[in-house]
Amino acid sequence: MAYLWLKTFHIIFVITWFAALFYLPRLFVYHASSEDQISRDRFKIMERKLYRGIMTPSMIAVITFGTLLTWINPAWLKGGWLHVKIMLVVLLVIYHFWCGRILVQFREDQNLRSHVWFRWFNEAPTIVLFAIVALVVFKPF
Repeated sequence: MAYLWLKTFHIIFVITWFAALFYLPRLFVYHASSEDQISRDRFKIMERKLYRGIMTPSMIAVITFGTLLTWINPAWLKGGWLHVKIMLVVLLVIYHFWCGRILVQFREDQNLRSHVWFRWFNEAPTIVLFAIVALVVFKPF
């Protein structure tokens, strides 16, 4: 029963982390397009609250529950699919902290990227999500 609860919480926090990974870069798109100070200040608050209040706690929970699930099922480590999944999660963690760095640049009014760049930047987690789901469902190796 504990395994099912761990799996449940892992899935819930994967959903919340990905929601934030999709939404924060979208906020960056709008922030980069904003022309008035009131809008820029509002985006700074929204970005900070999303990153600190949802995104980072969700990432920590995903990693914690995923580690516990692997600890309960060490046989998973024999499958190459889990190693690839872990590598993709590491890439997401790097992306997460890259978003944090961008957030600081916006906070300090030092963003040099266009809204178009952020539209492309926003697509990276989608590609990783497809790969992770396929790995978990098919366990190809």
